[in-house]
Amino acid sequence: MLLRVLALGLASSACAPKAVPSSSAPAKADFHQWASTPPMGWNSWDCYGPTVTEAEVKANADYMARHLRPSGWEYVVVDIRWYVGNDTAHGYNDKDPAFSIDEYGRFVPAVNRFPSAADGKGFRPLADYMHAKGLKFGIHIMRGVPVVAVQRRLPILGTTVTAADIYSPEGQAGWLHDMYTVVAGRPGAQEYYNSLFQMYASWGVDFVKVDDLSSPYHKAEVEMIRKAIDLAGRQIVLSTSPGETPIAEAQHVQDHANMWRTVGDFWDSWEQLKEHFEVCNRWAPFIRAGAYPDADMLPLGRLGIRAERGDDRMTRFTRDEQYTLMSLWSIFRSPLMFGGDLPSNDAFTLSLLTNQEVLAVNRHSTNNRQLFRQDNLIAWTADDPATGDKFLALFNAQDQELAPASEAAWAGSLLTRQTLGQSQPVDVDITGATKLYLNVRDGGDDIAWDHADWLNPVLRNGSKTISLSSISWKAASAGWGQVTANKSVSGADLLVAGKRYEQGIGTHANSMIEFDLPAGFTRFQATAGLDNAGAAQNTGGTLQFLVFTKNPYRPMPVDSARIPVTMKQLGLSGPCTVRDLWTGKNQEVVTDEFAPFVRRHGARLYRISKRGTAASQ
Repeated sequence: MLLRVLALGLASSACAPKAVPSSSAPAKADFHQWASTPPMGWNSWDCYGPTVTEAEVKANADYMARHLRPSGWEYVVVDIRWYVGNDTAHGYNDKDPAFSIDEYGRFVPAVNRFPSAADGKGFRPLADYMHAKGLKFGIHIMRGVPVVAVQRRLPILGTTVTAADIYSPEGQAGWLHDMYTVVAGRPGAQEYYNSLFQMYASWGVDFVKVDDLSSPYHKAEVEMIRKAIDLAGRQIVLSTSPGETPIAEAQHVQDHANMWRTVGDFWDSWEQLKEHFEVCNRWAPFIRAGAYPDADMLPLGRLGIRAERGDDRMTRFTRDEQYTLMSLWSIFRSPLMFGGDLPSNDAFTLSLLTNQEVLAVNRHSTNNRQLFRQDNLIAWTADDPATGDKFLALFNAQDQELAPASEAAWAGSLLTRQTLGQSQPVDVDITGATKLYLNVRDGGDDIAWDHADWLNPVLRNGSKTISLSSISWKAASAGWGQVTANKSVSGADLLVAGKRYEQGIGTHANSMIEFDLPAGFTRFQATAGLDNAGAAQNTGGTLQFLVFTKNPYRPMPVDSARIPVTMKQLGLSGPCTVRDLWTGKNQEVVTDEFAPFVRRHGARLYRISKRGTAASQ
């Protein structure tokens, strides 16, 4: 492992306590006041993964200052592994990382990626750049103490102990091995976190996203981090990640963080977006000023430039799905963290981010809740405390219905990380079939980390065989990422239970891959496996593999559906004015019932005002 330890004098200059900026708060101030509305900003993860550079961060900040700041966007967040000089996306633990770390066991920016951090300046120059533009600066960190600091027995600032005295390997993240757990109560444990946030405060950091903290929930480290921020003397907004945070810990996380994740990593997948209706409904009772359930980032605009999903693309969400995303996040009052490359935005994406009436729902509404759900027709509502108006969001989440597993030509049993070999054999009679559909469904918990592999898939007729992964599929979909031949869905090698496979198809629940079969083959054989990328995680990884030889889709629902809502359901009576917040137009006056058509996968967002009130004029 290549370790770049900064010279003692330079590192000391970066880490020495500095004057607290004028924007700092007293240590005992209520940290909830630091995020009186849901934070809004940009995060580098969706487009640059662990590889973003200073120039790219500045380019996104420049765009935000010019185009988004007037609409309330303000945070610019550098995501994971800014302290590694040679990182690329995928397979963190397969590399020889060039770490940048100081003499007190604290990661510092890699100077080849962030040149202004040279001479021990850390992120201070980059934070100053943001502040000069009226923006705020944030960083991502991993929970714990660096493994390399433990190995080198680096001292903890202000103590006589070392990193080797405060750590435990238990609970180490399976997906990234940079850190060990900090054991609360050991001498030096709190002091280590104190030293981290003292350094971040000296850099001028305004926002810290702490990863590997929420699921499973590391309560002791959450408390140490909260205390360290309060002692640092700067208003640093705390975001915990990734989810789902246990709902049993809702009160605790409300009392310690400004925002916390409710899901795993969210990408431009309709399956994942649809899952959010249930998740948001579950978490809506815990929304409060300064403490927000976080539905995760907005994977909109240009994604995947050098990211975990490395295909450079515009978002895979349709325009209807993008309206659904922004409408749900707004009426749920989720923090809004844009994941795309801002300078690459098109006019439509910019319009989603600058609609003042929609953003006002996110920033200022109250009593946010699901009004009803009738199958996949869903209504949410919220109040405008300033006017007494009601906000109404309507969603049509209807999909093509899939045939039940009982109609499959072959259906595997539930496959989890506890399954022997994390795999199961597939052997299907396909005599006379002209079609083959490979289907992976989530196991009933959620679709987080459901990385699935069809390994060594072959078509067979006696001794004659052909590899299915060598045949182009007619259509393919995945709940996360993109179906990939001879690689996992994350772009890494196919790896199941420690064994690498050269041939196969990587995907992610919920997935459907359709093939036109060449004539004459009588059997389909493969191994269905839970990819290591899912099995190594703390949550998720429950799958069912199925094979169909006939079209498994039921007839398509109609393109639009009426969703009726009565004024009584909203707590209103008499004539009301309905205003469409996406178009900015007053639509009609209603007395009893409002029943617009909503496109499939689409949304409508309205303000409903009593006739004669100021908002309805």
